[in-house]
Amino acid sequence: MPYRRTARPGALQATPAHPIHAYWGWTSSCSSAPYSEEMDGLARFDDEFRRKFRELLIWRRDVRRFLRTPLPPGLLDELLGLSSLAPSVGLSEPWRYIRVETPAVRERITAEFERANAAALSGLTGDRAALYARLKLAGLREAPVHLAVFTDHGTAKGHGLGRQSMPETLDYSVVTAIHTLWLAARTVGVGLGWVSILDPAQVSCILDVPGNWSFTAYLCMGYPEEEMDFPELERAGWERRTGVEQSILTR
Repeated sequence: MPYRRTARPGALQATPAHPIHAYWGWTSSCSSAPYSEEMDGLARFDDEFRRKFRELLIWRRDVRRFLRTPLPPGLLDELLGLSSLAPSVGLSEPWRYIRVETPAVRERITAEFERANAAALSGLTGDRAALYARLKLAGLREAPVHLAVFTDHGTAKGHGLGRQSMPETLDYSVVTAIHTLWLAARTVGVGLGWVSILDPAQVSCILDVPGNWSFTAYLCMGYPEEEMDFPELERAGWERRTGVEQSILTR
């Protein structure tokens, strides 16, 4: 089954399709960066690379609707290898991945999602509850890859550098690895969906992880049914993006 590629309604092929274009401030002046012979041997990225990178960011989506087509052998390992290039506090590399492949274990995770999702719905009323009930918030039954991601708070790697006053930077490091994985997967047409409607303690119990591992994310991965350059939640009417200028303060 081929996937669909959906641009924002009304967008023209030659016109930026997403409002993010407007506040990225992308102009042809990007190519006018100073150059010197001392830069030889360093990585340099041209206008075409920057254009493609911006496109990658815009077309990255939190995928919920997957084809059941399995990933080619070795592809997931390659993507996880790229994710390990993410920054980490003190070079601690605290990310821990569990491939959830056993059907019975997947079923327990799915049941936990359904329980948590029902609890979330019960806290809503009126039109918002009706809209929530229509949303597809996980691709647990369709996605060929289930990946649980944990943060190892017991790791000695990095010798504690940078996290004595902020131990939560271990968790932040794992999130950067997840985002790196997200982008790397998108470059080969693989979608990723982050399932957060789960009880961390229950997931840790189901997957029988060490006590000093904290649950960070449950990821569904596979080829998407459809590609979009704007969030599915925006299309569904749940929320809309805002400009980055509303998030910038000066002190």
